Amino acid sequence: MTSVTATTVEEMASEDSGANLQGTARILAFSLIAGGMLLAALDSTIVSTALPTIVGDLGGASHLSWVVTAYMLTETVATALGGKLGDLYGRKTLFMVSIIIFVGASALAGASGSMAWLIVARAIQGLGGGGLTVTATAMIADIIPLRDRGKYQGALGAVFGVTTVIGPFLGGVFTDHLSWRWVFYINVPIAIIILVAAVKLLPSVRSEGRPVIDYWGITWITLASTMLVLGTTWGGTQYAWGSVQIIGMFVGAVVALGLFVWAESRAASPILPLRLFRQNVFTVSCVLSFIVGFALMGTMTYLPTFMQYCLGISATASGVRTFPMVAGLLIASILAGNTVSTTGRYKIFPIVGGVVMAVGAFMLSRLDQHSGVWSTSSAMFVLGVGIGLSMQVLVLIVQNTVPYADLGVATSAVSFFRTMGSTFGAAVLGSVYTNALGDRLPGALAQAGVAPSAISTPDALNTLPADAADIIRTAYADSFQVVFTAAIPLAVLAVVLALFLKQVPLRGLVVPTASEVGRGFGMPDDRSSSEQLEAQVVSVVRSRRAVSIRDRILSRHDIPDDAMVWAVMETAVHTYRHHEAPTIEEMAYRHLLPPSVLRPSLDIAISEGLLTEGDDGFALTDEGTATVRRILTAVHAGLVREVERQYGRALDETERHDVGRVAWRLATERLALQYEGRHRREFA
Repeated sequence: MTSVTATTVEEMASEDSGANLQGTARILAFSLIAGGMLLAALDSTIVSTALPTIVGDLGGASHLSWVVTAYMLTETVATALGGKLGDLYGRKTLFMVSIIIFVGASALAGASGSMAWLIVARAIQGLGGGGLTVTATAMIADIIPLRDRGKYQGALGAVFGVTTVIGPFLGGVFTDHLSWRWVFYINVPIAIIILVAAVKLLPSVRSEGRPVIDYWGITWITLASTMLVLGTTWGGTQYAWGSVQIIGMFVGAVVALGLFVWAESRAASPILPLRLFRQNVFTVSCVLSFIVGFALMGTMTYLPTFMQYCLGISATASGVRTFPMVAGLLIASILAGNTVSTTGRYKIFPIVGGVVMAVGAFMLSRLDQHSGVWSTSSAMFVLGVGIGLSMQVLVLIVQNTVPYADLGVATSAVSFFRTMGSTFGAAVLGSVYTNALGDRLPGALAQAGVAPSAISTPDALNTLPADAADIIRTAYADSFQVVFTAAIPLAVLAVVLALFLKQVPLRGLVVPTASEVGRGFGMPDDRSSSEQLEAQVVSVVRSRRAVSIRDRILSRHDIPDDAMVWAVMETAVHTYRHHEAPTIEEMAYRHLLPPSVLRPSLDIAISEGLLTEGDDGFALTDEGTATVRRILTAVHAGLVREVERQYGRALDETERHDVGRVAWRLATERLALQYEGRHRREFA
């Protein structure tokens, strides 16, 4: 039978920072964190509807994709580093530094005088955006009690999802009614407000440990990715595919990938442990995540350009017209997550998702300048459904197959591959678009008798005579048909790969989190293994099984009734955190209840010899202290048994320690408040 020593109990309590905020302070702090997440996530999508106008003003159409890929590449690097830098220097510090980088780069991007200037500014902006995204997720643990963390994580995921919906629309509104520069300028005042408020309102919590950062691994994978993106972007446009420059890029990428593998095999804490690739399910899921990201960002980036140039609609309207794709993604993601949670069967979803993606890409490839709202909307909806059927299910698959120690890094790896797929999707389809348009547009301009400057922007194209405009639109439509056709083989590859996925039994700890909104939209998740475990355990405790789990634990270990549990744990928690005895007035203030509601429970504990009451407040007796230890021992032992049953093996000491942290928080936050919550309902 699992046992817990007194020392272990003390260690559980010593790691309780007590930094969780209450009431208005919590709401304000969460609003700041969500605001940071909103800014960072929004800049991944808001620029898509402004791209045609940006190219018209700054030129450099062949570099169009870099406005998106520069941001995503550096965001990926910052996301990989952000979690550990936050542990090293403090999450509040990293959050504020990220805001400063982001706001400065946003101002530079808005003031861009050339495409090169804008791309550099976007790369710097991505560093700030990645830091904001990963820090926002991590800081939830600093301000929200464990029992409520899932609710707030879900709200943060909803914020991330909202950006996918409103980003293209807002980009269109700013472009049509102000200037494309306001796509970036709008960040400045909002970010400054968040920065000033964060100094005062966010708590400073610093990790006790000193994380090991895989600098070499991050360096080599960044270089490899950059060279691959440069090669695919420049190939056939800036340089011939057989040129020294392009071949050099691909050779350099292969060398950098080799050095990355070498570095990961020797790193103390690798960002991508190579041992994970020995598992078929992990490898296939990562490749599928790459394809899903490729399809999502590759199409989202160029659909607004297609609609503005080929259909002649405004930037705002093109943003609105992308809603069906996002709706399809959300509906399918929620449906797939809930179905997997209910049935435990997941393999069918990536297979069907790949088929539907291929159908959606084919439907997009049939669109032209005469396509109506129904045909464009249905094509985007179908593609969104295909992406949504796979997006969050792939994370769930990986979490159900990797060892507990790799839970955090494996989840991050799926996010990493999805983000890299998004980067390559924008770059590769951008290269296809540039090459296809370069073959068709010169002839169309000559046939229409129009100078290139006359079609520098969609608005300029709309002013041409109808016959001339139709010729130009045909060239654009034919080019986009090539772009969307190029996505079909990748979707077919996804189907083939999905056939090789193994169906394994789902772990009960993971299932309840399947339908998180943020995961459905591909929100990065850089939480550690212990933080992932916390989220999963809480999802079980908050489920219908919660009461039976609690009652079973208490009865098995001879724990007193709820009233005494509340009294002794409330006293113990306050004493551990504040090193002083709590008064009934402090307890009442904390829980927003009259002292008369709490008094009966405290009196029962006193009559049973568990508490004493003095002028300074309530204190635990020796028997009360022993009762606290029995409660913590019971919760820890119960959780260890549950996790060991789910993972099919005994936990080592480090893993038991991680479970102990969860046990302390559950005991102090869930069990201790269970009785008080019942009183609150009766009092109300």
